[in-house]
Amino acid sequence: MKITNDRIILDSDPRIRSKSEPVALPLSKEDEELLRAMITYVRDSQDDEIAEREGLRPAVGIAAIQLGIPKQLIAVSVPTEDGSDEFALANPKIVSESVQNAYLAQGEGCLSVLEEHEGLVYRHARITVKGYDLLRGENVRIRATGYTAICLQHEIDHLFGTLFYDHIHTEDPWREDPEAMVIG
Repeated sequence: MKITNDRIILDSDPRIRSKSEPVALPLSKEDEELLRAMITYVRDSQDDEIAEREGLRPAVGIAAIQLGIPKQLIAVSVPTEDGSDEFALANPKIVSESVQNAYLAQGEGCLSVLEEHEGLVYRHARITVKGYDLLRGENVRIRATGYTAICLQHEIDHLFGTLFYDHIHTEDPWREDPEAMVIG
């Protein structure tokens, strides 16, 4: 299975607001194949040569619902100084979160959202996520901070039909939180 941009549904498609269902473990062959294709898309989108050749939009994550498939599957690959934080998760769940907020200075984007939405998207600065990670072949507990935490929260939000711009304050999109961690 190969994922291309034309398979990604946009926020104008009502399916993007669907709640995703948990998947059975061990993963079915179909779910494993889908999750492998999702992490491959994310990795390939970060490789300039492959992305240009295949016309991929850059991404750090993708959720199955963005392909119109309401299953609790997400793939995240966040470049770091010493490689990348990579996860191909089934049934991810945030089990703890910090009180402190964080946000990306340049704002968030999404493969399913083509229009720009200006404003601060506050998320938790630190989270702990539990789920089954296909890349490691086991149930994991991930402690994430900063950019990786934001990316995981963004993708997990998709499982509940929530888009990043739902977090932007409607009356004051640039509302300050002096305690928030600014990333980037």
